[in-house]
Amino acid sequence: MTTYSAKAADIEKKWLLIDASGLIVGRLASIVALRLRGKHKATYTPHVDDGDNVIVINAAKAVFSGRKREKKVYFHHTGFIGGIKERTAKSIFEGRFPERIVEKAVERMLPRGPLGRVQFGNLRVYPGPEHPHEAQKPETLDVAAMNRKNVRSA
Repeated sequence: MTTYSAKAADIEKKWLLIDASGLIVGRLASIVALRLRGKHKATYTPHVDDGDNVIVINAAKAVFSGRKREKKVYFHHTGFIGGIKERTAKSIFEGRFPERIVEKAVERMLPRGPLGRVQFGNLRVYPGPEHPHEAQKPETLDVAAMNRKNVRSA
């Protein structure tokens, strides 16, 4: 008996639509990363991009649990000596590109390397409710109904 290995020609990619309003960022990101990698499929093959295309809308309305909105700090380096910069999650959410919080969370859950970059390219994140992918007829995935912990209670 041989192990099944998916070929690029055998892969069927679907389009999924996820509404992030009220969802916890980390739980949303783990579900999105799982779908991008294709680990939810029985035909999962680690070295092949057999995941789905994922569209996340209302990313600006995603939430953190606890006090992470004020306490969580994102670092980046300018490349110059002593050039480490930091921003809080609150400042990013209130800034020009609030969808980058969700993008970074998903990107850091994907593998580093050429395959991870291709899989990350299958993710589209939009801060508002509109997106230009109606022609692909995306299926809606209700992440809030999967587990009661996925949505932050007041």
